[in-house]
Amino acid sequence: MSKQKDKAQDEELKNEQETQEVENTEAPKAEKKEVKEEKKEKKAKKKTKQEEADEKLEEMGVKLQEMSDKYMRLSAEFDNYRKRTLKEKMDLMKSAGEKIFLDILPVMDNFERAIKAMETAKEVEPVVEGVNLIYVKFAEFLKQNGLEAIVTENADFDVDLHEAITKMPAPTEELRGKIIDCVEKGYKMNDKVVRYAKVVVGE
Repeated sequence: MSKQKDKAQDEELKNEQETQEVENTEAPKAEKKEVKEEKKEKKAKKKTKQEEADEKLEEMGVKLQEMSDKYMRLSAEFDNYRKRTLKEKMDLMKSAGEKIFLDILPVMDNFERAIKAMETAKEVEPVVEGVNLIYVKFAEFLKQNGLEAIVTENADFDVDLHEAITKMPAPTEELRGKIIDCVEKGYKMNDKVVRYAKVVVGE
């Protein structure tokens, strides 16, 4: 009876050992399987991240191309605009010059008439009157085109407007530092001096 019991215990122990061995053999297989699955998942995630990076890179490339095209278009448009405005400015300067000369032609006509009249004139007074009239008209024409004479008579000497060619003793105390005589008229065009007045200053 005791032998049978021992035998049964031995068999049971043997079965347990076999079961344990089987379990020990299966456990690494399961672990390996899990590791493989984890690696697969990581690989899949890595692939997804790579795909995302590729997509972003592609998008950036498209945007860069768009910006480059836009820049090229703007650059071409600006160049065209610059050329057009330059041409318009040159045309404007030409047409402005033409207008001034067209407006000055009547003055020339009047001078020619005056010269012709001088040849046959017996009296000086009408000739002088005619020349004065031409002068007044010409001065008015210059004023209309933005040109005006710089005031010098009894004016204080101003280096921004006048050029002192000489100094002389002032006839009175009030004329010291003032303009006594104007040798050559000065002119301003739209408040910019185009020719300084040459003057004599009292000291």
